[in-house]
Amino acid sequence: MASVYFLRNRLMKRFFIFWGVASLFGIALFSTAFAEPEGRLQIENNSFLNLTLKEAAAKALVQNPTLSAFSLEKRVREARTLQASLHPNPKLEIAVDDAMGSGNLSGFGRSEMTVQLGQLIELGGKREARTNARRIAEKVADWNYNSKRLDVLTDVSKAFVDVLKAQHKVSLAEDLVELGTQFFNAVRERVEAGKVPPIEKTKAGVVLSTFKIEMKRAKLVLEQSRRKLSAVWGSNEPEFASVVGNLFKISPIPPLEPLNRRISRTPYFQRWGTEQERRQAVVDLERSRGIPDVTLKGGYRRLEETSDNAITFGISIPLKFFNRNQGAISEARHKLAQTKEERRAAELEMAQTFLEAYQALVFAHSQASTLQSEIMPAVQKSFDAVNEGYRFGKFGFLDVVDSQKTLFQTKEQYLDALAGYHKALAEVNRMTNGLGFVDNIPGSQATRGSAE
Repeated sequence: MASVYFLRNRLMKRFFIFWGVASLFGIALFSTAFAEPEGRLQIENNSFLNLTLKEAAAKALVQNPTLSAFSLEKRVREARTLQASLHPNPKLEIAVDDAMGSGNLSGFGRSEMTVQLGQLIELGGKREARTNARRIAEKVADWNYNSKRLDVLTDVSKAFVDVLKAQHKVSLAEDLVELGTQFFNAVRERVEAGKVPPIEKTKAGVVLSTFKIEMKRAKLVLEQSRRKLSAVWGSNEPEFASVVGNLFKISPIPPLEPLNRRISRTPYFQRWGTEQERRQAVVDLERSRGIPDVTLKGGYRRLEETSDNAITFGISIPLKFFNRNQGAISEARHKLAQTKEERRAAELEMAQTFLEAYQALVFAHSQASTLQSEIMPAVQKSFDAVNEGYRFGKFGFLDVVDSQKTLFQTKEQYLDALAGYHKALAEVNRMTNGLGFVDNIPGSQATRGSAE
């Protein structure tokens, strides 16, 4: 019987051990099966191998620290509005007279105790004026947030364009190294064939080394540009491998007048109207503070000597003989007049800044278009002719090097002009409340374009 009991215990123990191990494996497999898709989703959401401008803009709007601070400022203004709308608290007063003195007034036998409750009644619409001023201040905070939002989107667009341009320059430098290598091999073949002196091989090697240095510099600039783009959404390290967009898209420039009319609809412009309303509300608030408030009091009094009780009541009104808040009212009026002048100055400055941005866009568009349609094809044709002619001895070494340098510099100038165009377009869109620049560089095109 004991052996059967012992055997049963061993079987049960093995069963529980087996069940425990199986459970652990089951939990691990269950966790893996459900955690893996979530982990993969997290990677897809937080890491972009090929980043588009829309994705960069979305990350900046969510994670930009300055934008988050502006959002918190809105919460601060809402809290101030809540505080301004509250009624003043009642005041409790307890007074004891004729107690703990000398002679007949020793102790509390002849004392008088008064318990009184007072309530300040605000007159002249102070609470409404105070709440209105704070509520308008909330609207100013909203305009400031919207202005900063446009600034952040513009910063994202410009930084994105810089990364895109840097990627093309790296591709251009790599092509130049490949071109230099091919030229070096061609020179070496001609040296070995005795057609040119050996010194030309040394010169070709120097040119190739220069191209390699230029490629390293281009890669360094690309890395710096990637970090600057990541910094817009508050990240020190780039979470993307490359950006995707069509740098070579050039759209017609819209007329000046329709864009000019859109300036008045921007948050930069509209905040001044709300700021003027806020200053007027402050004037109304200071005027209301010149009207005296009333404090109503009522309570209970106990006379210990006669054991009598009594009710007390009264009213307190400050006499506005000297201080009628005239200084604060005058200050508020001057600030209102100051705001009107500041608004006029800001509107003139915005109009001038917009005109300069529009002129910069026109020039950048003209420059990029001319390079694209006229200069680039001519330079490429000249280079191909010189490069081909060198193989047959029609051109010398210096001719080939000069054509290579001209081609490289022209392509760099073309990339700079394209980047300048897109940046100028982003600035014009910012000042006309247009967010279309986020879609201006579609992600459907490869990062290598016609500059090659």
